[in-house]
Amino acid sequence: MPLDPQVIAYRAARAAAGVTPLYTQSLAEARAADLAAIRAGGGDVEPVHEVRDTVVPGPAGDLPIRVHRPAGPGRLPTLVYFFGGGWTLGSVDTADGICRRLANAAGCQVVTVGYRLAPEHPFPAAVHDCHAAVRWLAGHADEFGVDPDRLAVGGDSAGGNLAAAVTLLARDAGGPALAAQLLVYPNTDQRRRDEPAGEQDPLLFNRHSVAWYRGHYLPDPATAEDPLASPLLAEDLTGLPPALVVTAEYDPLRDEGERYASRLRDAGVPVELARYDGMIHGFFAMPGAFDAGRRAQDRAAAFLRERLGTAPALLSEAGAVDG
Repeated sequence: MPLDPQVIAYRAARAAAGVTPLYTQSLAEARAADLAAIRAGGGDVEPVHEVRDTVVPGPAGDLPIRVHRPAGPGRLPTLVYFFGGGWTLGSVDTADGICRRLANAAGCQVVTVGYRLAPEHPFPAAVHDCHAAVRWLAGHADEFGVDPDRLAVGGDSAGGNLAAAVTLLARDAGGPALAAQLLVYPNTDQRRRDEPAGEQDPLLFNRHSVAWYRGHYLPDPATAEDPLASPLLAEDLTGLPPALVVTAEYDPLRDEGERYASRLRDAGVPVELARYDGMIHGFFAMPGAFDAGRRAQDRAAAFLRERLGTAPALLSEAGAVDG
């Protein structure tokens, strides 16, 4: 299919505004621009019954987390969500809109983890931060109101990569047990390879973007062979939790995400694959700009409801506490 008309309009607006690619900016500039772009495209900020910031212990110190909780006493099914940004950009603020919508639409608690960023903290720091946070939340279920029998992980882009890596660690390193994984246009194969000839569109996420992020996260290219960096290279994918894999037609990560879904299915893992035609990388985080972003979030919420046994939060229950 051709580019979606909303993508064409988005690209034209970026051209008119003179937007420069993130990979041409300093880290500080790129981090600020990434958050601003997501907020601009995120649509209305949904109220949630309770939103609070706190910390959990990580391998190298406390990790910030943000808890988005729909109304309900006691332990709730919980999605631990890892934000995107190429392991280099992003924070708990980056995924705030996604987490609010999923908490309401899926009726589950959603916790975002502020893992350490590259290049200051290259691979495997982020993976171990994310796994440590999931283990802590499961091990302190009463403190955080987590139902450890209905615990899922998810993320978009680099966050999808981290979610996939955490499922491998959880399976192989003593838990916790996971009920589902939500992988939104995930990086699954970090090996450097010859890229197709032709100019890459500087106004959209492209192969130059992929290489820029990868260079920060994996300063030693040999580490791309590690399955925690490239989950597609794991020899054994059996025993992993059921997955929803979301891809976009015009995304340089599309094929590796879909190959990962195929390998999961071949390993006997229940898998749903949802490709959004005409869409580009990043659309899931921008439902205010792309109708397909809202549809994809609705699909993710439906998947979580099915796997976690939840129902949407009532609108009258949202927005009681934001602090």
